[in-house]
Amino acid sequence: MEIEEAVSILKNALKPIEETEFCPLSEAFGRIAACDVFAPINVPPFAKSAMDGYAVRAADVADASEAPVQLKVIGELFAGDWELPPVSTAATCQSQSTLLPAVRVMTGSPVPEGFDAVVMQEDTDYGEDIVRIYKSVQPFQNYCAVGEDIKKDSLVLKSGSKIGRSHIGILASLGILEVEVLRKVKVAIISTGSELFQAGRPLPPGKIYSSIAPMLISSLQNADACLIKNQLVKDDEIEITSAIKDAAGIADIIITTGGVSVGKKDLLPDILNTLGTRKLFSHVNIQPGTPTLASLLDGKLILSLSGNPYAALANFDIYFYHAISVLNENPEIEPEKKTAILASDYEKINKMRRLVRARYEDGKVSLPANNHNSSVIGNLTGCNCYLDLPAQSHIKKGDKVEILMMKK
Repeated sequence: MEIEEAVSILKNALKPIEETEFCPLSEAFGRIAACDVFAPINVPPFAKSAMDGYAVRAADVADASEAPVQLKVIGELFAGDWELPPVSTAATCQSQSTLLPAVRVMTGSPVPEGFDAVVMQEDTDYGEDIVRIYKSVQPFQNYCAVGEDIKKDSLVLKSGSKIGRSHIGILASLGILEVEVLRKVKVAIISTGSELFQAGRPLPPGKIYSSIAPMLISSLQNADACLIKNQLVKDDEIEITSAIKDAAGIADIIITTGGVSVGKKDLLPDILNTLGTRKLFSHVNIQPGTPTLASLLDGKLILSLSGNPYAALANFDIYFYHAISVLNENPEIEPEKKTAILASDYEKINKMRRLVRARYEDGKVSLPANNHNSSVIGNLTGCNCYLDLPAQSHIKKGDKVEILMMKK
């Protein structure tokens, strides 16, 4: 089958996670909101000044642009102050003085009730007892009204949204310390292969350091998923079976690497059959990683990838993020597809559909790597996408091609 059919089967077989948890706001970035959040207060909760200047009544300085207007400064307020000076009515002021009132204010300070605008101090003589105003203002100019930013009871975070930094700023401005989110998807990684060896110790003869699991673990950080198990197992039926059973009891997704092909030590297909898994797909029309296999065990997804690092990564990127998009109801996490112009020739004609490591920039895609073997990852650092080539296609520089962006 084609990739698109395999992805459709995979997504239809999964169900969203329903369990939620409360997360401190400081740790909420990238999490998925589990419910709608409404503003408990207005922001700002009081009228405040947007400028350093003087709080006035706009009508009192309507003619200031034609001739300076003098006002009596009846108080001074700084940001954080709340002892508001008494506001004299025009009649009271006029009975005591010929001057109408103003209050010296600073950016962020309250604007006393009865004043409806702020004159910038640059448009005054900076007077302390009496201030001369040289420019008129419109009502509510340089003035932040109650609820100007956020109205009380307004929807500020929609259920299912991926929480970004602006959401966090909004929630913080409302005094909210924690938010209810979907719990993270729990992932177990089981790397099979008697040749695999853990980093940190001298490498024995015949062994290679395990590289796929660390690469995939780093990918979990931008997928609202957490690692709960990372295990190396030998090519042993009993050991692999035990590891999968244990993982199925604690994980939502189990990722296995290696053992999915047709060699004598490729034990995964038979083990999965013995465990009674429900196979979703295998041998999709794609290189590398054709033997990639997806199955369900007690409702838990098992994604069995190649033991070749590049093949494992490419197929992980194809299927894992689609699975996460269902479990967390977050379609934004799905791989991004683009159309680009090929910046260099690719002479090889592939029998099957192929994902070629490539680099996308400014609408063009180039092939910075010369070695495209599925076991090679040393040249991936210059790549940020996969060139998606149909089977039997011959492409050349200037052709329009399809690409799949790699996750950062």
